[in-house]
Amino acid sequence: MSPTGGVGKAVRVLWRSGDQPPVTIPRDPAREAARRELSKRMYHESDPGLLQRALNAFWDWVGGLFDTASSAAPGGSVGLLVIALAVLALIGALWWRLGTPRRMPTSSAALFEDRPKSAAEHRAAAEAHAAQSHWSQAVQERMRAVVRSLEERALLDVRPGRTADEAAVEAGRALPDHADRLRVAARDFDDVTYGGRAAAEGTYRRLADLDDDLERTRPQLTDSAPTTAPDAPTGAAG
Repeated sequence: MSPTGGVGKAVRVLWRSGDQPPVTIPRDPAREAARRELSKRMYHESDPGLLQRALNAFWDWVGGLFDTASSAAPGGSVGLLVIALAVLALIGALWWRLGTPRRMPTSSAALFEDRPKSAAEHRAAAEAHAAQSHWSQAVQERMRAVVRSLEERALLDVRPGRTADEAAVEAGRALPDHADRLRVAARDFDDVTYGGRAAAEGTYRRLADLDDDLERTRPQLTDSAPTTAPDAPTGAAG
């Protein structure tokens, strides 16, 4: 039943049937009688629910906020739309330029996670990943090849749980000419492995070149005693 019908019923309650004149009731009792009649449940069955009323209030608030912002922005609603698009474009450009937000590398994460492999095995795995353009995995395996190779040459002690940063610092003491490149390689490994950043082909090629250069580099053993043996003749095997 509609609210209009309820009002009519409330009015008819105050009217005598037949030929008798209408009953005169003071204003306040009449208002109270109408209020009691309209408060019955059947008049409110089509009212919106609590959730709908909350949504309506929310959208009213959003509309009011938009109207306020439109009145303050140059050009009204059009100006506000232009500003919003400019902000979105700026956010998109920053996201494209900086990539996915990175989290800080975990300094305690180990460089090697599975069974020990030789440097040659890590290099072969790296090349297999590179052949499929899986650059992140290729970078990981090539960095492990670098560290394992240094261990095999006794330039690093074999220590389980070593991180890439620790290996770079320790190797940089024996190979100071490559210390900066070793630190960059360790940072690339951390970014890929723990920072969630995808590697590019250039990152892998740079690491592969470092690996090749380290293989050809003789270490500087600063703590070794000077030799008293005579110099070897030119062309002799050292």
